Amino acid sequence: MERIPILRMGQFLLVTIQVDLYDRLALDLEADLVKMVSKTGAQGILIDISAVSIVDSFMGRIIGNIGVMSKLLDAETVVVGMQPAVAITLVELGLPLKGVFTALNVERGMDLLKSKIQIIEEDIIDPDDDYSTDLS
Repeated sequence: MERIPILRMGQFLLVTIQVDLYDRLALDLEADLVKMVSKTGAQGILIDISAVSIVDSFMGRIIGNIGVMSKLLDAETVVVGMQPAVAITLVELGLPLKGVFTALNVERGMDLLKSKIQIIEEDIIDPDDDYSTDLS
């Protein structure tokens, strides 16, 4: 059975889609990614779709679902390498891909993921910090 490989790179998961995704393969990818985020504690997913020339409404929904599910598991999702025709199709289909960030290429996508993780880590309050203020 065909599977899309999911690579772990530190705190991120990297997926490069090199084939046309038929429905079963897309559903398997969705399930596999959610399981891997949960299993590894990954903080981000980078999905490279630069080899994808056509996206239908089902595939668009799968990408959106991955973004929402990963967010529920405390991970960010970035899609990179989107072809102009794919972007046009997604807009025409009315698929906003909520919960999914986009970047032009893998390098920018990784930078975006790193910045999102850094922002999240800065927002976490350390309970050992003393936030009391002396008003005297």
